[in-house]
Amino acid sequence: MPEKNIVEDVIDDLVDNFTERVQKNKHTSFFEQEDSVSSHFNRLFGRQEPIHRVLGGGKSADVLLWRNKKISASFLMGATAIWVLFEWINFHFLSLVCYALLLGMIAQFVWCNASGFLNRSQSRVPRLVLPKDFFAEVGVAIGTEVNRGLLFLQDLACKGNLKQFLMAVIGLWVAAMVGSCCNFLTVLYIGFVGAHTMPVLYERYEDEVDGFMDSLIMKFHSHYKKLDSGFLSRIPSGRFGLKKRE
Repeated sequence: MPEKNIVEDVIDDLVDNFTERVQKNKHTSFFEQEDSVSSHFNRLFGRQEPIHRVLGGGKSADVLLWRNKKISASFLMGATAIWVLFEWINFHFLSLVCYALLLGMIAQFVWCNASGFLNRSQSRVPRLVLPKDFFAEVGVAIGTEVNRGLLFLQDLACKGNLKQFLMAVIGLWVAAMVGSCCNFLTVLYIGFVGAHTMPVLYERYEDEVDGFMDSLIMKFHSHYKKLDSGFLSRIPSGRFGLKKRE
């Protein structure tokens, strides 16, 4: 079948392209090919600004790009410790909250009464008070992002872009398969680790990644045109607005 041959051609081209780039990098240093590579491909996702500015700049981007290794490592180790507590040790969230409150009360009790035992003037115990608008701002931010995601999915379903619709369907299907293999906390942890490792690796090897992705996208477009002319053009025009070619 022609559709099967197109899929096989795509896979073969991807393997050949990756092997060719690996062999090139073995014989050419990064500094020798930097200028030539930069002039032959576009940045990933049409990026025109440095990756630090794309990530929003400021302290959050510094953490993701490991500008301060101690702070970035602390975030990553903290997330790993939480994941180990809940996944490996099977610690429960309610138990963690209760133990944290218990330790806080014991620390405040010792702070208040230690001055009397040591014959010192009583010092003021620090108190933890969350701002009144904290939870409201968090709720508004979460609600805004959820509504944005729902609006995006509904636009894909109603506005008739078949390519984006199929990509969204495949993405949701992959997410469902991942969710069936591991729980939500593990998915969050994987995403957190990816957010703290992929940007800094991309910044270090951005020319190689951009060059590979640019050639990959070009091959994908060429095979998509073949698929469109051989299969998609046969679909009658209707809801998705595909025009049948003559």
